[in-house]
Amino acid sequence: MDKPEFIVTPGFGERFRQTLHFSTAVKIGNRVETSGQGGWNDDLQIPETIEDEIAAAFGNIERILAAAGATWAHVIHVNTYHVGGFPPVVNETIVKLYRQYMPNHAPVWTQLGVEALGLPAMHFEIRVTAIIH
Repeated sequence: MDKPEFIVTPGFGERFRQTLHFSTAVKIGNRVETSGQGGWNDDLQIPETIEDEIAAAFGNIERILAAAGATWAHVIHVNTYHVGGFPPVVNETIVKLYRQYMPNHAPVWTQLGVEALGLPAMHFEIRVTAIIH
């Protein structure tokens, strides 16, 4: 059995590890599981528009995957969490980013509407599973 390798992404990941005692990802063999990521920057500021928040969250996932030796091309499963329902711009933005980051495959996807997320300003969170091939 492969030993889990916990990944702490530089910047926001180091901050979370220090303050909230969690890692941004775990790699076991060729499998990478990320923790949920919002659209924050390294100072944990959230963009004002939902489109920018979603785009920033996708960028944060990209940073985490890179730290684990993976890319969006390896992503097989996505969970997204939404505060405030599912106005059309939410799915439109996510689908646009799926096509940008994963032009050659479509992952499985689960969407959940939630009451609140980890930071008061958050409206979107994403976590992924990747298999490095």
